[in-house]
Amino acid sequence: MIKIGILGGAGYTAGELIRLLLNHPQAEIVFVNSESNAGNLLTDVHEGLYGDTDIRFTREMPFEKVDVVFLCFGHGKSEAFLKEHTMPQGLRIIDLAQDFRLDAPGNDFVYGLPEINRERIARARHVANPGCFATCIQLALLPAAGMHLIDKDVSVNAITGSTGAGQKPGPTTHFSWRSNNLSIYKAFSHQHVPEIRQSLKQVQGYLDAAIDFIPYRGDFARGIFATAVVKTDADLEDIVQAYKEFYRAACFTHYVDKPLDLKQVVNTNKALVHAEKYGDKLLITSCIDNLLKGAVGQAVQNMNLMFGIDEASGLRLKPSAF
Repeated sequence: MIKIGILGGAGYTAGELIRLLLNHPQAEIVFVNSESNAGNLLTDVHEGLYGDTDIRFTREMPFEKVDVVFLCFGHGKSEAFLKEHTMPQGLRIIDLAQDFRLDAPGNDFVYGLPEINRERIARARHVANPGCFATCIQLALLPAAGMHLIDKDVSVNAITGSTGAGQKPGPTTHFSWRSNNLSIYKAFSHQHVPEIRQSLKQVQGYLDAAIDFIPYRGDFARGIFATAVVKTDADLEDIVQAYKEFYRAACFTHYVDKPLDLKQVVNTNKALVHAEKYGDKLLITSCIDNLLKGAVGQAVQNMNLMFGIDEASGLRLKPSAF
């Protein structure tokens, strides 16, 4: 059994992570840390876990008793935490924040996108889990990058559910504002663009084009639906074949021959991708569940790879029919 510790255990991502791990055949949760909830039952916060666990939050962090730790902190807190605490030498770490996603001197975290880094993840001691928007958009564009098609500016639009903003209430997350509403935020400046560029450059070998990304807040709870427009004279049949080949060995990412809808992926660890051609414009659509393939589902997928077990273990989740 893989023995697991979870830090920052009170948020949406931690709740989803706990749900997955409780049903994982080779995982055992040893502790869930939360300073503000220490002593309380997990079900006091994550009420969807009633009947599944009687674990309590703790202030303790017995790292010597676990094989891997998931960091579910807010952005910026993981790096500070690791500077303040000494971890056992062999302990594996999976960080769900953005702190270690970009290559930098002294950063030994492997970027945890299995579709391009599977072998590196399998050998890694530290993994930086990708961002949700970044996952969805990269999976739309990476096969095009593999064909060296990203040589002109790319226009990207993507809409996300309210869970993408986290559990802490804010002016743009409460129901009366979000319901029946739509809005743009962080146009052309979203924090996930650098990691998208990093992966595209890794696959294509260069990247001079801009990724012009406009994110939208949706009036639904979970999921991301993205569109990307790439200018190219390449033949659609060749593009489709390249997409299918790129994802042939991917465990959860699939090319689909007909247009997508978001409900095909919600509550699953799947990513679906589809391409169409309009003159010299290649329209690529992709969709994921932001909390699963966009966060903790992918984190568990990375854990499976790190420990040499079936990549899909604990992750064969089915979408709802409605």
